[in-house]
Amino acid sequence: MKSRTRTKSGKSRLQLLHQYYAYTGFYAFVWQAVRKALPYIVAIILAIYAINHFFDISGALTRLTEILPTYGVLSFFFVSETILGLVPPEIFIAWAGKMHNPWLYLGLLAILSYGGGLLSYWMGRSITKMPSVHDYLEMKMEKQLKNSRKWGGFLIIAGALLPLPFSISCIAAGVIIFPFKNVVLYGSLRLLRFVGYGLIIFNVL
Repeated sequence: MKSRTRTKSGKSRLQLLHQYYAYTGFYAFVWQAVRKALPYIVAIILAIYAINHFFDISGALTRLTEILPTYGVLSFFFVSETILGLVPPEIFIAWAGKMHNPWLYLGLLAILSYGGGLLSYWMGRSITKMPSVHDYLEMKMEKQLKNSRKWGGFLIIAGALLPLPFSISCIAAGVIIFPFKNVVLYGSLRLLRFVGYGLIIFNVL
């Protein structure tokens, strides 16, 4: 009896998946997206490093969580997760770990991060309503938009699980008009990331 991992063609499911991704242009899409975004990512990292060399950003944010009341920290985090999400969530998770009920506050942070991402999606949708942006996307980026809409789920999953700004992924999903119900579904993995971070950071504290 043949292994269940083999199909009638004799290829494993992994080989067929790889073949499908190669045929549909998924790898090319990911490479083009990374190649275009890489200069901006490097520039942001260098800028943050340069600023942090003269000004302790992490220390300042940590002190901010100590000065602000609880609702102030949660509000600041929600705004951060909605607008670009450049403030590392680990700082706020560490703050939650110092509270009397750390898992409760971690849950609030996870929900706020998830909600901020969904709000960012609609910010992206609002951008496409600008006539100049709409015309540019539909006339000059038709091919790129087609691929982006096809693989938009990967974009959301990467933003939800990887150390990338979730807000930016959601804004991009809004710009390419990726179905909102799919953003809600794939974006829910953001909650899983916070659980993982909590397990690691709370054990360290």
